[in-house]
Amino acid sequence: MFENLSDKLTKAFKILKGAGKITEINIAESLKEVRKALIQADVSYNIAKEFCDNVRQNALGQNVLTSVEPSQLIIKIVHDELTKLMGSSSSSINVKGSPAVILIAGLQGSGKTTFSAKLANLLKTKQSKQVLLAACDVYRPAAIEQLRVLGESVGVEVYSEPDAKDPVKIAKNAVKYAKEHNKNIVIIDTAGRLAVDSEMMNEISNLKQTLNPHETLFVVDAMTGQDAVNTAKAFFERINFDGVVLTKLDGDTRGGAALTIRYTVSRPIKFVSLGEKMEALDVFYPDRMANRILGMGDIVSLVEKAQEQYDEEEARKIAKKLRTNNFDFNDFLSQLQQIKKMGSVKDLVGMIPGMGKMVKDTEVDEGVFRNMEVIISSMTPYERSNPEKINASRKRRIAGGSGKTIEDINRLMKQFEQTQKMMKMVANGKAQKMMRNFKQR
Repeated sequence: MFENLSDKLTKAFKILKGAGKITEINIAESLKEVRKALIQADVSYNIAKEFCDNVRQNALGQNVLTSVEPSQLIIKIVHDELTKLMGSSSSSINVKGSPAVILIAGLQGSGKTTFSAKLANLLKTKQSKQVLLAACDVYRPAAIEQLRVLGESVGVEVYSEPDAKDPVKIAKNAVKYAKEHNKNIVIIDTAGRLAVDSEMMNEISNLKQTLNPHETLFVVDAMTGQDAVNTAKAFFERINFDGVVLTKLDGDTRGGAALTIRYTVSRPIKFVSLGEKMEALDVFYPDRMANRILGMGDIVSLVEKAQEQYDEEEARKIAKKLRTNNFDFNDFLSQLQQIKKMGSVKDLVGMIPGMGKMVKDTEVDEGVFRNMEVIISSMTPYERSNPEKINASRKRRIAGGSGKTIEDINRLMKQFEQTQKMMKMVANGKAQKMMRNFKQR
């Protein structure tokens, strides 16, 4: 996501590298590259031009401090303008109601059904809400079954009427059912079409007028680029939605929709979806997205993801085991599973400032964790609890049971030992001391 745009913006900023000050000439050359980068990222010409005009005006109006290079100042100004273009700050959804009704709209294939389940999971796990999913797509044959399966996977009840053909009636019955069964929130998954047409617009408009939802979200596939912006505009003119959800941002998308949809419809992007996992749904933060576009990483989101998986009681147990040299393969496996829940390893590494460019062309084998789990699962309880007792004959048996080689077992043993040492340093405070000494040099 945004890799091509990031590369081209970096190239544009290099024009100012080494320049003593910002002038009309060097800023014009740099912004020509910025405008070209935005257009290639599927941003409309008019928006790209206005964006660059704002950057030029801000840049020429500022004095460059002796400690700040012109290229650094431009990066700061571009960051601020990108943030402003995408909405300046994050926006929450309205879930106040008895029950609160959230209406989901969008084209077919945009990911509405999957998003509905992800949102239900997020509201259930992070806000402790009692959520009901309502299957109101009566046209796509597998839609009801898909929502039922997804709802089951996240532990959320799904209301459906498989033989009914009136979405408005189904939705009203779902809200009534929610009230009777003490549900806090009803998420209405609606039908989409392959293109914007009057029949679809009439149906979603009738649903909104009848239900008077507390929140209406428009789901759009970010991979459709500028077409996504045009579709959002058509929906907005008809149903006046409250916010936008961008799906498939982990795909091969140029990013134009994320950059300009807020500007076009004057409605905030509220969520972004970056994968198929039910946990792969994030609140949209314009400033953090600007950081990632400019290759600055997103350390705040990385820390938040880690905190979501952080179990304080478990951490205390691990710390105690490390201090007494009792960290074993059961604990190692637990740590692996927590890391896996955080998402794609490549995406996680890309959130670390300066690491995005290093891993962009690198294939990160997500199967590595799975191989480790297979090997550990082939160990006996005694072996997991006593790693130091795993000798050559035990390695041969583990290799046979897991379908791996002796080299794979040795590699895992080495990784375990390295993790054990690193975590012991953290538990004893040595890592923090080393970092302080490093910073003082």
